[in-house]
Parts: sequence; structure tokens; C-alpha cells
Amino acid sequence: MAVPKARQVYLVLRERIASGGLPSGEALPGEQALAAEHSVSRITVRRALAELEREGLIDRRRGAGTFVTQRHAPKPLVADLADVLSNIAAMGRSTSVRLLAFGYQDAPPAIAEALRLTPGERVQRSVRVRIIDGQPFSYLTTHVPERVGVTYSEAELASRPLLSLLERSGVSVDRATQEIGAVLASPDVAAALDVDVGSALIALTRAVYDTDGRGVEHLAALYRPDRYAFRMDLVRTGSDDRRRWAPVAGNDDGGRTQPATTATARGTQSRTGEGT
Repeated sequence: MAVPKARQVYLVLRERIASGGLPSGEALPGEQALAAEHSVSRITVRRALAELEREGLIDRRRGAGTFVTQRHAPKPLVADLADVLSNIAAMGRSTSVRLLAFGYQDAPPAIAEALRLTPGERVQRSVRVRIIDGQPFSYLTTHVPERVGVTYSEAELASRPLLSLLERSGVSVDRATQEIGAVLASPDVAAALDVDVGSALIALTRAVYDTDGRGVEHLAALYRPDRYAFRMDLVRTGSDDRRRWAPVAGNDDGGRTQPATTATARGTQSRTGEGT
């Protein structure tokens, strides 16, 4: 899928600003120079600069030039992936959600297999967009067994974290498995996350199980990579030719030891985990 030239120039300049290649206060090259560098027209450059200005990354001053704007990096939300279930509800409380779809249907084969459903068992399907600082950062498609889903309403799902609703229903959440990959934004997802069609997104699939090993939630989450990222701290262990990289534990602000694998959602709320 071809990316418009203005979008290409915008992405290159935004990456330079984000990486520090264009530090705060530095003047950007003139429109003519940028057009020559990227082999595009000045009109294309102006469109790219207009998008950067809209995001607050540059300041165009008449007669003076275009300058990188001083930006204070927001304190990220940090989710402990190795202890993900204990952090889910906290993320739900510190972000808002927009419910796009809600209903019951026959379970798709892949969902039925992942949740270990009995033949013919139906599921509740919901689609939500989670928002931080007024900006969308995740698109969540969730399937829950009907026997569990009927314990809460559509209105409750639009206002409360799903995990808290599951626990209120009597479900004892025990463990989860998840996979992380990448996909391109489809038209409906792109519209919900305010990105271009075909933009790269982080994809996470999670299956949650209760203490009896029964599936209670299947989550397919898509994240904007400019607002959500995964991080793992590593340390070299072993000796001689057996040395390898291994996850390390760290301490949170309260001195509690926590696993090193984390995810961050860029925002200004306190440290917590991705809520569903």
C-alpha cells in the first residue's frame, strides 16, 4: 500500500525529532532544501510541516523559519507484563474507554479453541477504544463466554475495566498467555485510532483462564506504536561460553521487586498496566 509523499516526509522528520536528531530549538532546513532532500515538491513539504505543527512538534515563525518545539516527554504508563493480571484493573481506572460494539454470537473456531469452549457455546463480543490524555492508543476486541458475559451490562462494560467485571461475577482469574506481533491498520481500526490506513500497529493476543483452566477472556489488542511500547530489561548471566541474556528484576517507586518485562503507554497518568 503506497504511502503519500507528504506522509513519508512527515514520518521521517517526526522520527528525527523523536530520536533527538533534531533537538528542541533547532531550525529545520528551508522548504526548498527539504523538497530537494526528499525529491518532492514544496507543496508536499508544506503539508508535512503542517502535520508536524498540528502535533506541536514544530513552530513555524513568519520571516524567521521553522523550529523544533520544546516538548516535555510525558511520564509513561508502565505495565508489568510478567505480572499483567494484577495491573489490568489499574490501567482501566487511569484511562477512559469508548465502546464501539457489543453483542452475542456463535464463537469463531479460533476463539472457541483458545477459550476451550464446549461445542455450541456462545460468546459476548465487544470492541472498545482505550484513550489516554484524550488520545486513542488501543483498539480492543474481546470475546467472553456467554455464561460470564451475561453477569454485566453493556453500560457497565463502557465504564468499568473488564477484569473487575469478571471478578465480580465470581471468576477467579489465575493465568494468561499472550503473543505479540505487528499488523497494518484496516480502515475501521485506522479511523478509531486516528491513523492512516495501512499504518503499522503493535498486535497483542491474550487468552485468560480461571483456576479450573477454563477460558474466561480472549483479547485481540492493537496499539499505536507512537503511544504504546514494550520494554524488557536484560542482564548477562552464566559463565564462559554459556553466558546469555536473561530478564532482570527491578524495583518500583515503592521499593517492591518487579519483573523486568514491561509495556509503556505514553501519557501523564501514574505507572500501571494495560486494562481490558
